[in-house]
Amino acid sequence: MRLTANADTVVAVPSVAKATMAAIAIAFAAASASGAAHADGLSDLKGALSRLQAQTPLKGTLETKTWRRSGEGKDAEEYAGAASIALEDGSQGMRLQYGRELLSRMDVEQQAVAKNPNAKTPTLYAMRELGPDELRPMVSAAESLARQLERTSFNSEKAASYNGRPARQLSFSVPVTSLSDRDRKYVKEFDGKLDIWIDAEGTPLASRLNVHATGRAFIVVSFEYKHDEQSVYARSGDRLLVARKERQSSNAGAGERSEDRIIKILQQG
Repeated sequence: MRLTANADTVVAVPSVAKATMAAIAIAFAAASASGAAHADGLSDLKGALSRLQAQTPLKGTLETKTWRRSGEGKDAEEYAGAASIALEDGSQGMRLQYGRELLSRMDVEQQAVAKNPNAKTPTLYAMRELGPDELRPMVSAAESLARQLERTSFNSEKAASYNGRPARQLSFSVPVTSLSDRDRKYVKEFDGKLDIWIDAEGTPLASRLNVHATGRAFIVVSFEYKHDEQSVYARSGDRLLVARKERQSSNAGAGERSEDRIIKILQQG
């Protein structure tokens, strides 16, 4: 079982459970709003997402910091890395620029692995979080949220505040049916919750996703997965951005345990 959400030192557990937990991570890393308009806040959210077409050109820098702990006690190993790239997104598509210093660090780590397969590669580990599939939802967040409209069920709306500003908090549940039939049969208990804070116009200000799943594969191998993801949004013209995302996850199964923390910060200009 590979209980990771995206990046990636492997916990050596059975392969069927690897696919299960990978699917959970993918299914819920970007989970968002509901498919039916149950409340004014939800209608406002959906309307705002439809208006944010991401036509405004974007130029900025994306930084990621990663931390991982694998194992327990004196046998535990820790990894930490960081990387930063420049990016542009516009009518010609998305362009990424890797600095010379970053490329040099990657070369050094690749050479180290060639000599010693157990060498730590913090920069290469962090770079796994800077692929196009990870960047696109951050620079075009409205589109990403809109694609997930059917993944959750609306629960409630209440008045709230965010950073001292009036807001509305929309709460959703993430059902286990978001998984495929094949993956779902290994999950015995599942709890998924999503909260989205919106302004008066329905524009997302922040969100928090929490998932907890337990299950069993091959009868004797039990697993547990926890995932907490917090996002802060910003606007640039008609573009919704994820200005900051922090993801924490833990995985346990077959006597192994791992913890991950990943922070991404997008700065314009």
